[in-house]
Amino acid sequence: MVFEDEAAQTLRPPRARTRGRVGRTPVVHVRGRGSGRVSIAGMACYKKGERSRLIYKFRVHRGRKGEPKAFSWQDYRDLIVRARTQLGGPIVLVWDNLSAHLMPQMKEFTAANSDWLTVFQLPSCAPDINQQEGIWALMKRVIGNLAVVNVDHLAKSVKRSLKKIQYRPHLIDGCLTSAGLIMDG
Repeated sequence: MVFEDEAAQTLRPPRARTRGRVGRTPVVHVRGRGSGRVSIAGMACYKKGERSRLIYKFRVHRGRKGEPKAFSWQDYRDLIVRARTQLGGPIVLVWDNLSAHLMPQMKEFTAANSDWLTVFQLPSCAPDINQQEGIWALMKRVIGNLAVVNVDHLAKSVKRSLKKIQYRPHLIDGCLTSAGLIMDG
């Protein structure tokens, strides 16, 4: 069972709780200049009797002209193939109604590989049942209130927080149960 979702992080840090002196609100100053963002497509993978896994694809957008901002259907196809290789078996994929997921080429790919790939589309506006949203919340909690200098610093911080989650399967399992889902076995 594989849950897929995508997220992005810009140079502006997400809001997060922090500590400070009584009566003094801590303020994180960020530079207003610069553009760029980090886009991530991630898959939380569950296989009966094995540890949970987080597989992701990473793209840094520096704001240059002609540089792709989002993932294409080929990027999602490659991510699915990588997940199949790492998991070593058939995949039941659950993802949202992103336009790249609904492209004719992607539908052809899923139809051509129906012997090992089963796809379920989540309804629109249903982030509470896609447990990958919990992974993004964990990631943003780790990088919350981080004042990054540039997009490379942001990319390094996001990658570090994803690696921390990747090596802690109990966190990935917790996202599954927080979505109200359980795996028997």
